[in-house]
Amino acid sequence: MTQAVLEGVAFAIRDSFEVAKDLGIKIEETKICGGGAKSPLWRKIIANVLNIKVNIIESEEGPGLGGAMLAAVACGEYASVEEAAAKIVKVVDTVEPDASLAAKYDKKYAKFKEIYPTVKALYDTLKA
Repeated sequence: MTQAVLEGVAFAIRDSFEVAKDLGIKIEETKICGGGAKSPLWRKIIANVLNIKVNIIESEEGPGLGGAMLAAVACGEYASVEEAAAKIVKVVDTVEPDASLAAKYDKKYAKFKEIYPTVKALYDTLKA
């Protein structure tokens, strides 16, 4: 059951990922941290559903670290967010996607995209 929930969340993240791809944004890897990043299962699911490399960073406080980096750029400590990230963010582990699992998730994601609008509409009727 837990894996099914994680896969559903990963498919929802992939929806946003697909929008970015449609806009011409090329995403070859991502970084994760915090609670979910502690789970090897979650890291594998994200890598395989998105079919990209997932870097786990040293900091568990992503939002706080991001805020600190923005403040450092605003104060002139770094010329850009990219420069700040290159100096501050430390990758401690990487999960590569498994090609065979990524292909299976691609098929499952196609089904998810078909099913989700119907399920969403049904959920709306439950609120009435």
